[in-house]
Parts: sequence; structure tokens; C-alpha cells
Amino acid sequence: MLEKTMRVNYLFDFYQSLLTPKQRNYMALYFLDDYSLGEIAEEFQVSRQAVYDNIKRTEAMLEEYETKLSLFKRYEKRKELLARLKQYVSAEPLEQEEVEQLIESLEKLD
Repeated sequence: MLEKTMRVNYLFDFYQSLLTPKQRNYMALYFLDDYSLGEIAEEFQVSRQAVYDNIKRTEAMLEEYETKLSLFKRYEKRKELLARLKQYVSAEPLEQEEVEQLIESLEKLD
């Protein structure tokens, strides 16, 4: 559950500008501010089911955006490559060829 929440939070960070204000509000309250469905429903004077449906649809949209644009996937790959690069830079002796390959991989991500 925590892994799913973290993923949705990242996707929300990357793609929130593609959402409607209502979708952004619901997602921010539910995932970032830890409001319950009931609290969000009360805040917007709608049913819990309406909030739940909106959040589920928005999650699906975020996943669809990720499938098409892969911003989160590239972000994770970039983090992995940077961690490996730091490891090689701090190692003795420096393996120049491996460092160059990592740098090339980072450049290809953009």
C-alpha cells in the first residue's frame, strides 16, 4: 500500500498540471494531506462515492500519462545512473570507460 501511495505521489508530481483543478484538489487532499474520503466529500459537499470514483479515475489517468510519456520511469533511471556514477567516481582506481558509459546513458534520457 505504501509503495502504491509513493508511486501515485510521484505521478501526481509529474503530471498534476494535466489534471483539472477538481482532480488536483481531490488527489492532493487524499494522497498528500491524508484526508479521508469522508472528509473530502464533506469539504466539497459531494458523496464519498463521488470522491472515490474521481480519485480512481484520476489514478488511472496518471498511469496512462506515465505509459505515454514515461517521465517517472526516466526519473528513476536517472537516479539509478547517478548513484552508479557516484559509486564509480568515489572508487579507486577510477574506471574511466564505465563512467563514460554512464554519462552517455544519462545524456540519452533527455
